[in-house]
Order: sequence, then structure tokens, then C-alpha cells
Amino acid sequence: MNFEVFVLGTSGMMPLPNRYLTSAMVRRDGELFLFDCGEGTQVSLKMLNLKWKKIHSIFISHMHADHVTGLPGILMLSSQVDRNEPLTIYGPAKLKEYIDANRRILDMYINYEIIVKIAESGVILETEDFTVSAFDLHHTKPCVGYVMQEKDRPGEFHPELARQLGIPMGPMWGKLQKGLSVTLADGTVIESHQVMGQKRQGRKFSYVTDSVYLPTIADHVRNSDLLLCEGMFTADMAETAFEKKHMTAEHAARIAKEAEVTQLGLLHYSPRYSDRELKYLLKDAKKVFGPTILTKDRMCFDIPLKN
Repeated sequence: MNFEVFVLGTSGMMPLPNRYLTSAMVRRDGELFLFDCGEGTQVSLKMLNLKWKKIHSIFISHMHADHVTGLPGILMLSSQVDRNEPLTIYGPAKLKEYIDANRRILDMYINYEIIVKIAESGVILETEDFTVSAFDLHHTKPCVGYVMQEKDRPGEFHPELARQLGIPMGPMWGKLQKGLSVTLADGTVIESHQVMGQKRQGRKFSYVTDSVYLPTIADHVRNSDLLLCEGMFTADMAETAFEKKHMTAEHAARIAKEAEVTQLGLLHYSPRYSDRELKYLLKDAKKVFGPTILTKDRMCFDIPLKN
């Protein structure tokens, strides 16, 4: 089962020729989940051949233009691909007003249901296989980070143990693999754990942008397989970062280290840095956390299943 993360845009404040505004996409088992929707998101989606119709949900961090200006285009284009399923969009309280105003002023043709929900702290989406949670950040506007966490998968089924216990191949095997118990013809009850290995941990992706450094962020993103986190400024700009309620690349690396994540991907770079100068952000981060990557637009991360 695939779990891929596509970085659609890496720029903060304004789009640049090689950097669209901040946005990321998760593709899990064929479904798409969009995190923020800055200007240029549609272009990256097209270049990566990611289908608008497959977008399950959209998660907006906060109501600053560089995180939502791509949303009207996404909503309009989704009507051109014969979308039938509702589209749920999560974000701050002002998000619904923004969407409604765009639909009215632009006279949008929308042929599917749009559901807007406030992203309050805690679990905001839960399915049989995963959850998406929001947690509060500290920026100049209400802002949240997001965590997409797969639920643990059942352990490996051992057919040889099932045969030894006299369980016939068939529906009973299926029930045991789902964690249920079965009863044999002689009345013996067999529990799932008797034929199954230990549970396998699910994968975890975290998305954090537009906030001052907060020690509590590490608690939410702990043990993430991939943390995408803003690293807007170099360490020498820490005072400016604090004034603007942003983080430096070093701050992002501190969070990654404290949270013991597997990999950190920096994004949401200040336009003050040219492509050639972004290496200084990476240098700052790597002093603190080695497994750091300077993400680029349309970069893909493949998160493998855990044994």
C-alpha cells in the first residue's frame, strides 16, 4: 500500500520562477490529501499527473494568502473532471467565509458538494485505516499543524500455526486475520494472537508551517516518518523570525531532533534567499539534525510499510 508525499510548492510569501507557494500532497492507497493550497498548486499537480478528482480532503493551515490563493482554481477545476463525491476542506473559522465569497463573486460552477469544517485541536478525520489530527501553532493568525497517522496493521498471519491448532482453511482464517476469535467444532476458542505476529506500526506524516518555535510541536509530530516543517530563515535571522512569528531552519531541526522523527524536509523558504543561497538553511539545520532535506518543488518522498 503506497504512502507518498509530494512537495508541490516550497516558497513563502510570494511565488518565484522555480518555487510555487507552499503546498504538499499525500497519496495513500490511491487517494489524495492536500495540505495547504498556495498559488501554483494546480501547475505542480498537472506536472506530477496527480488527479484533482482523487482529492479526498484538503487541510488549510491558516488564512494567509500564500496558503489559500490556489484554492479557488482547485474548486473550479474539480467541476471539470466530473467529480461526484463531496470534498471536505478543513481549516480555520474564516475558511468557509473565504470559499463562499469566492464562489459568489466568481460565480463558480460547482457540481459537487463542498463541506467546510473547522480544524480544532484533536482528531478531525478518522477512517478505518488512519486519522488526521490538528494541533495549535502560534502565528499572526490562528494556525494549525497537521498529523496524518496510520493505525497499526495486524501482525503477520502464520498459517502453519493455524493448521497445528486444527483451524480449517477458509472463513475462520479471515476472521483471525481481522483480530477476531473463532470457535472450532469441538467448542475450542482460538484467539487471534495465537496465529498472528505482533502488530506492525503505521506510518506517520506531519506538516508544520507558519509558527514560532514551540517545544510542544515535538509532542505532536513525535516519531514521524516524515516531518515537513517551515525553515523560513537562517539562524542569524532568528530575531526577525520571531517578530514575524516564523521559524528558522535551525528551529525546525530542533523540533525534528526532539521528536525523534526519521526525516525532516524543510520548506516555506523566504524569497530573500535565491536558489543558490538555500544551502545556508540546510547547513544550519544539519548542524542539529543530520537527516534533513532541502525540499524542492515536485519532490516526492515514498514512505515504506514498516515490518
